[in-house]
Amino acid sequence: MPSMLLALIATTSADVASTSSRLAKVERLAECLRAATPDEVAVAVAYLSGELPQGTVGVGWAALREQPDAADRATLELLEVDAAVSRLHSIVGKGSQGARRQGLAALFARATEPEQRLLVGLFLGELRQGALEGVMTDAVAKTAGVPAAEVRRAAMLAGDLPSVAEAAMREGSDGLARFRLTPLRPIGPMLAQTAGGVAAGLERLESAYVEWKLDGARIQAHRVGDDIAIFTRNLADITARVPEIVAVIRALDVTTILLDGEAIALRDDGRPAPFQVTMSRFGTKAVAADALPLTSFFFDCLHVDGEDLIDLPARERLETLDARLPKESIVPRLVMRNADEAQVFLDDALARGHEGVMVKSLDAPYEAGRRGAGWLKVKPAHTLDLVVLAAEWGHGRRTGKLSNLHLGARDPESGAFVMLGKTFKGMTDEMLAWQTEHLLGLQTARESHVVHVRPELVVEVAFDDVQTSSRYPGGMALRFARVKGYRPDKSASEADTIDTVRAIHARAE
Repeated sequence: MPSMLLALIATTSADVASTSSRLAKVERLAECLRAATPDEVAVAVAYLSGELPQGTVGVGWAALREQPDAADRATLELLEVDAAVSRLHSIVGKGSQGARRQGLAALFARATEPEQRLLVGLFLGELRQGALEGVMTDAVAKTAGVPAAEVRRAAMLAGDLPSVAEAAMREGSDGLARFRLTPLRPIGPMLAQTAGGVAAGLERLESAYVEWKLDGARIQAHRVGDDIAIFTRNLADITARVPEIVAVIRALDVTTILLDGEAIALRDDGRPAPFQVTMSRFGTKAVAADALPLTSFFFDCLHVDGEDLIDLPARERLETLDARLPKESIVPRLVMRNADEAQVFLDDALARGHEGVMVKSLDAPYEAGRRGAGWLKVKPAHTLDLVVLAAEWGHGRRTGKLSNLHLGARDPESGAFVMLGKTFKGMTDEMLAWQTEHLLGLQTARESHVVHVRPELVVEVAFDDVQTSSRYPGGMALRFARVKGYRPDKSASEADTIDTVRAIHARAE
């Protein structure tokens, strides 16, 4: 089989971007992957997903602003480009900036115009062609001739779809079966669907329990012997930033363990601090642990002393959690006998300052990386995690600040975002300053007083209802929307979908 050219990846990326049909995207991606050898498929999957296998390589817009004229003929091979990017990634020390520019110029001089556009998007992390992880997973499964569920499970356990794609291409289902939960290597966290109330949650789950829904930072705690690692919901390693949580895990009477939970800043009276206060421990200018200590609460145990628990029903995982952790480190919960009892538990959680409860099935396994039907979140008011699509310059005391946000929900079929309205309510002066700086960094275009941005920032928005509206393309608009806070722990792919908004709208009709 001849070597795959970068041009095929560039053409496929453009084709996928030009269609809104999920099935068409999957078929086009699979067609491209069929042309890849097992050695090439991991890089192909990464590029088609808009990622560089090497991660950030120190190449920004300044280095890409001026490039050589495009080549007339496509000659760049995929693995040749991957090797060139690895060399760029390895350049460090004095003179590294100049050396990196020379390497970039040599690479771009051999690239055609479509290939140059692809490379710029990859280097800047701005490739937006709708090849979301779910679409890529289906394409890998179709190419390798294996069930999509097997690819999805392996990818969640590995945290790396390209390596899973290579295993599927080389060995099929046998290769995928070798991916197992490995402590010290993070996995995609299980996510929750939304329920309208505890009674509605009980109707959907036959055997259930409720637990406090903490408005903190989702964490994964791993331990193997003396080695401990703490990860965020985005699988970022924050071990060095949370020594107080490391101490809690070190004190456990276990050799190996993997826990799912929340880290939260508590006030002196035991009530939770605002979400933004908790998240101030994780930013680029993070608050020190001694100035703002975090308390960790865990609600699931996925592995202990050599035994994987993720496929066991929740009731068995909870028994292990209770046996291995002190009560003060476990999220309070109640096995429900009826909806009235659950409502009392919800009211108590709200009175203590928490944002609601989770209703969870006692029979469900842990569905790593998925929004499983076995977990339902219940909040007293409507909130959605939406993506900022644009912002408008403010007036009066907000002059010079980007204020009125254009909000969009994710369309799972096309990967695009559907605008649902605007809001300037609920913003503090600190939030206005922060969002102005960050949104200008994401700017893609300006139109009069509107700054259009890359759809990356996720913001939690509270609202009274969803009403019919001909003003926006989705036919709906949020009523009395106000900002609760930004969610830097969430990516745009985790924003709420337009289907969730439609369900809320249908209940209001």
